[in-house]
Amino acid sequence: MMNKIFLLVLAMLFFVGCKSPEARKPISVKTGSFIDASVERNKKLNAKEQENIQKILSEKKVDYLASQSGFWYYYNIKTDIDSLKTPSFGNIVNFNYNVKTLNGTTIYSKEDLKTQSYAMDQEEIFTGLREGLKLMKTGETVTFLFPSQKAYGYYGDQNKIGTNVPLICEVTVNSISEK
Repeated sequence: MMNKIFLLVLAMLFFVGCKSPEARKPISVKTGSFIDASVERNKKLNAKEQENIQKILSEKKVDYLASQSGFWYYYNIKTDIDSLKTPSFGNIVNFNYNVKTLNGTTIYSKEDLKTQSYAMDQEEIFTGLREGLKLMKTGETVTFLFPSQKAYGYYGDQNKIGTNVPLICEVTVNSISEK
């Protein structure tokens, strides 16, 4: 008799205990309007930046090259020595650069930024500059036009470069050495 009562209590606990709580239904349904508005705002921003960059490309007396990464550049000084290599993963690139707005106003001069040493793809540096350095050899000077998404993007540099600012950078590679 005791076994039957025990089994009955155990069966009741099993059926009552296995019930899972019902999921709560949302009170309101989001339509994604914030995301849609954000996409539209970014499309307009990108179109305006592209328009300003195209204006610069058409005004300059140099032939800009379009990179596969989404920025433009031209060689101020180009090295035609085949034995010189472009940097690869882990190489230490010693370089100087400046940063300007699209209208040519200096944000950071070469003196402000001093000579930089960068371990290729192993340290933090903005996307456009990292990709641009990969195109360069020792002794070359290149001017880059970076749209904001290849520069400091939405956040800026938390100092002198604001939100969504496209940049012009003139970069000189002093040396490339193995780690």
